[in-house]
Amino acid sequence: MKLVFNLPHMLRLKAMMQPWEASVTGADQTRMAKCADEWGYDMIAVPEHFAIPNDHVELSGPHYLQSTVAQAYLAGATQRIMLNSCITVLPLQHPIVLAKSLATADWMSSGRMMVTFGVGWLEREFELLGVPFHERGRIADEYLAAIVELWTSESPSFDGKYVSFDDIAFEPKPIQKPHLPIWIGGDADAALRRAAKYASGWWSFLTPPEKIAERLDFIKSQPGYDGRPFDVVHGLGTNRVGEGHTVQDDPEGRPGMSAAEIVDRLGWLAQQGVTVSAVPLPPVSGVDEYLDYAQWVIEEIKPQLA
Repeated sequence: MKLVFNLPHMLRLKAMMQPWEASVTGADQTRMAKCADEWGYDMIAVPEHFAIPNDHVELSGPHYLQSTVAQAYLAGATQRIMLNSCITVLPLQHPIVLAKSLATADWMSSGRMMVTFGVGWLEREFELLGVPFHERGRIADEYLAAIVELWTSESPSFDGKYVSFDDIAFEPKPIQKPHLPIWIGGDADAALRRAAKYASGWWSFLTPPEKIAERLDFIKSQPGYDGRPFDVVHGLGTNRVGEGHTVQDDPEGRPGMSAAEIVDRLGWLAQQGVTVSAVPLPPVSGVDEYLDYAQWVIEEIKPQLA
């Protein structure tokens, strides 16, 4: 089981945030990322939104980074840890620009970039950026195909409804081959079919943990899946957040569980097919206390995970 390091103040969700996190600065995050890198965490993942309508701020919070920029910065501050997103809102970004940004960061970090693509859910955000919300799935499928073409072809060409290119050069290519890992976030059948065709991992959000094995079977039954190794992410606190960032009770994902409870729960998730997880932020009062807890997780919990 790989462990994601939860970096505080990536967002301010009512369902998960503790009051002290709002005061965490970029400098604090840099220090914490370096500790996570040194201690042996496997990944840091960056959420993304571009603009939050005021009527969503109470639940969603106003604070989000642009995922690729933050990933690239954190890669420059660390040595070995992988940098992912959770998620990059694919239909809201031009695929040539996004492919270039991710390939650049992968090249400069010696192959430590990943990306989790999602189609997005916040309709007003699409309106603000002039992207048709009800076409976002079709846009995402086309953009994904175009990005893979740019990353893998020596003479990239693509002819689609939303993006077309030909007779171009595109470098640098990603260091990782055939390209940096693509994961898909989402729970609808369309998202899982997209994961089967393009991805090496799935980031579940609204899927109940007891349904993960069934949904993983669905992915692997699709004609686009070719038997490649496939990761599944489900953090212990994931189901405290409902659709639209509503607050949900989840006794299996409460912060501050004992070592035995955490190990038992992670073991059960592994039986469902989960390969990557995260331990919820505990009820602490600040950065230093959190770092003490994060180090405890690595020293006490990780050695007990298969």
